[in-house]
Amino acid sequence: MIPHLNLQAVNEPYLAALQEAASRVLASGWYVLGREVEAFENRFAAYCGTKHAIGVGNGLDAIHLIFKAFDFPEGSEIIIPANTYIATILPITALNLVPVWVEPDPQTYNLSARNIEPLITEKTRAIVAVHLYGRCCDMAPIQALARQYGLKIIEDAAQAHGATYQNRKAGNLSDAAAFSFYPTKNLGAIGDAGAVVTNDDALAQQIRLLRNYGSDQKYIHQLPGLNSRLDELQAAFLSAKLPSLDADNRRRQTIAARYLTEIQHPGLMLPPKDAIFEDVWHLFVVRHPQRDAFMTYLHQKHIGTAVHYPLAPHQQDAYTEYNHLNLPLTEQLHREVLSLPLNTTLRDADVDTIVKTINEAPL
Repeated sequence: MIPHLNLQAVNEPYLAALQEAASRVLASGWYVLGREVEAFENRFAAYCGTKHAIGVGNGLDAIHLIFKAFDFPEGSEIIIPANTYIATILPITALNLVPVWVEPDPQTYNLSARNIEPLITEKTRAIVAVHLYGRCCDMAPIQALARQYGLKIIEDAAQAHGATYQNRKAGNLSDAAAFSFYPTKNLGAIGDAGAVVTNDDALAQQIRLLRNYGSDQKYIHQLPGLNSRLDELQAAFLSAKLPSLDADNRRRQTIAARYLTEIQHPGLMLPPKDAIFEDVWHLFVVRHPQRDAFMTYLHQKHIGTAVHYPLAPHQQDAYTEYNHLNLPLTEQLHREVLSLPLNTTLRDADVDTIVKTINEAPL
C-alpha cells in the first residue's frame, strides 16, 4: 500500500534531533514562553522575511488572534474564499464579524481580485487570502484593491510554509499572516502549534499580549486575552525541523513536476503548471467528475487518497444561516477534488506506480 500520508515515516529522519530537543526542554525546567519559543520565533520570522513571528497554540488561534488584535467593529464584513477549510471562517463569526463568501478562480481554486471587487461595501474591513494547497494567491491585484479601498489583508498561510510569490515568501505579503504547524503540514509539529507573522510592531505587541491572557507581566493584564501559547517542546521540535523545510519542499516540487508531466488521464483535471517551483505542494489536488469511483479504483490498486474537503464551509451544519448560498463552483470542487499522495517519503518507484495506475484507470 502507498499511503496518502504516513506521519511516522515523515518524522523518522528527524527522530534523533527531536529526541535531543525533548531532552533539552525537559532538562531546562522551563516549559512555557521560554528560550525555545523565542529562538523559534526569531528563526521563523527570518525565514519568512518578516520582523515578527509570535508562536501560538494552533493555526485557528493564529487567525483568531489577528482578528481580535485588529478589533474591527461588530458587523464588519470580511472577504473570504468560499473554497477553504472551516478554520478560516470560525474566528470571523466568533467575533461577530460577517463573512462575505467569494467564489474561487477556476484554475487555481484560490481567491482572485476580480471576484472580490464587486463584493466590497462600506462595511468591508479586510480580505483573507488563503494560500490553498500550498500555492500563493495572486497577491498583487489583491494588494492593489486593499490599498484602493483601505482594507487590511490577512494571509491564511496554514498550507504554504515556504511558498513564494514574486520572490517573497508567504507570510510577508499582507498586514499579518497565520500559520498552522499541525503535524501534516510541510513544517509540522508533533502536536498542535501555530504562529502569527507580521511587520507591524504594534500589532505584534498586541498579539503577544492577547495570546498570554492579555499580559506581559505576571498577574498584570492590559487586555482581555486568551491562553494560546506555543509551548517550549513544540517550539524545540519546530526549530529542529525548520532547517530542512526548503529541501523537503524541493522534493515535493520534484514529485509534483513528475505528476504534471507524466499523468495523462483524459478524465482527470490537474493543477496548473505555471508555478511548480513557487508552490510548495502541501497537497496535490486533482479533479474527476466521478471522484468517489476514481478513489475506489485507486484504493483497490493500493494507493491511498484523501479529500480536501468533502463539504464546503457554507454547507456545514455549523453554518445553517449560510446553507442557502449559491456558490456553484465551490460546491462542484468539493464534489470532485481528490488529493494524491505527495510527501517527502514517496520514492521514485512509488511515483512510477501512482502515475502508471492513474493512466490505466478505466474511468
